[in-house]
Parts: sequence; C-alpha cells; structure tokens
Amino acid sequence: VCVFRCPARHGYAVEASPFFPGRLACAASQHYGIAGGGSLLVLDDTPTGPGLARRWEWSDGLFDVSWSEANENVLVAAGGDGSLQLWDLHRDAPLRLAKEHAREVYAVDWSQTRGHDAIVSGSWDRTAKVWDPTLGQSLSTFTGHQGVIYSTIWSPHISACFASSSGDGTLRVWDAKAGACRLAVPAHDAEVLTCDWCKYDQNVAATGSVDGSVRVWDLRNPRRPLHRMTGHDYAVRRVKFSPFSGNMVASCSYDFTVRFWDWKRESALVDTVAHHSEFVCGLDFNLHVPNQVLDCSWDETVKIYTPPCLSGAGPRP
Repeated sequence: VCVFRCPARHGYAVEASPFFPGRLACAASQHYGIAGGGSLLVLDDTPTGPGLARRWEWSDGLFDVSWSEANENVLVAAGGDGSLQLWDLHRDAPLRLAKEHAREVYAVDWSQTRGHDAIVSGSWDRTAKVWDPTLGQSLSTFTGHQGVIYSTIWSPHISACFASSSGDGTLRVWDAKAGACRLAVPAHDAEVLTCDWCKYDQNVAATGSVDGSVRVWDLRNPRRPLHRMTGHDYAVRRVKFSPFSGNMVASCSYDFTVRFWDWKRESALVDTVAHHSEFVCGLDFNLHVPNQVLDCSWDETVKIYTPPCLSGAGPRP
C-alpha cells in the first residue's frame, strides 16, 4: 500500500488521471467539510511513493473532482460554496469559476463518450446542471429529485446520458439532449449517496445507500435489483464498477472499509480492506494499471493499492 498524508485535510473524492498511469487528483476539506476551506491535490505515484505535483487552496470545502477527457492538464472541482472551479496544472488560479447552484455542489463528472464533451454537476439544491467544457453558463438544469443530490455520473456508453442519486431514495437517469428524466428508480428506503454505471453493460448500474447496502440494477427492468449486497456496517459513500471486470464492483463506507463484490455470485463479497481509521469517502480504479485501486479517507490519507482478491492472493472476506 502506497500512502500520501495530507495533515488537516479530510479526503472526499479521488480520481485517476485518464492520461497518466501514476497521476491522481484528490478533493479534500478542512474540519471534515463542515467548516473551513478545501484543497485540491494532484499526486504522482513514484518509486518512492506518492508525491505532491500540484496543490490549490479554496475558500470552502471541496467535495468532488473530475479530470477533463480532452486535456490532460485540466480538472474540475465541486465546492461547498455552490461553485465549480476549472483548474489547469500550469496556473495558480482557476481558469473559470461557475456559481449557479444555490447550495453545496457534491458531485461533478466529465463526460467520457466520444463527440460529447460536457460536465455534469449535482447539488444539495436538488438540481443537476450540464455545462460546456469551458464552464461558461450552464447549458441546462434538471429538476425532479425531492432531496439533495449526492452523485451525478455520465454513462460511459450512451452519449449525453447521466445518472443521479439523491436523498429522496431514488436513482434517476437523464437525457441531457432532451432535458428530460427517462427513468426514476425507487432504489432504497434511505438516502442514496452514490451511483455508477457498469463499464461492460450499458443497462447495468449500481447504487449505495445510507442503509449500508449496495444494489445492482438492470435499468430495463428496475422493479427489483439484480443483487442486494449487504455487509457494510454503516452508509456506503461511493460505488465503482471495475474497468477490467464486468462482475466486479467496489464500495467504500463510513464503516472505515472498502469492499469488493462479484455481483454475479450469490455470495457476492470477495474482499474487505480495512486500512483506514475514519470514513472512507473517495474511491476509484486506475484505468492504466489493472486492478490498482485508489481511495481517500477522513483520516487524512490517500492510499494506492491492489486488494488481495485482485492480486492473486485470494479473497479475504
């Protein structure tokens, strides 16, 4: 396990660079995101461990981050002051600041599909917004959730389609071109903090909830989940499908663990990694290094590792 320590900064989100195998970004906040400022960190994994390549400070907490899919030096961060900031590794100040959301921006994602270069944000003001890649005025605003939005993520398969999850217990799928909600799934009987798309099947998505469960859905028939996976003791903060296996989904939780599931098996849990001493909020797979996982926690660390279940060492439930 490679560890980067960031004193007095509590990690909220981590994302691997789509361009460089050893580069990642982390959005972090002071005082657990309740008060104070935030930091946006860019780390490079080196033979001697992760090192800081760039760091910016922000006046409010930072809750999410996403890399541009078109420019290796550009990334966007989501702020507790309702702002989105566009950052360039070669500049000290943001390229652009957009402040349309009325409350905290908790989610941001940059589209991965060819021919559609756009940003989507989700806020505690219960709206999602789609932006052009320069982060000018928003292109459209999406309403319908009855609770705060915790997660917004573009489909890796379908152009201009994104999913959102909310405190209202639902997973929604949106058509950004039509400006319409195409599907609303009553996913959990509790707040849904996270959602993700399967990289191998455009109809499969996952959700994670305050109820501690991870659920996998076939969006063509969402009346009941394909799999309900339980094992976390507290809220699931983030779910991520593996880019290397259609069966593998990972989840991180307020129970201080990261868990790995084979959602096509009845006994789905294949590994539990318990190497943090606080809430684990950020989670991603490295696109360039098969089976390498990144996570960040409120214990002021970012960790880079390969879990035993993906390293050939066998499962460790």
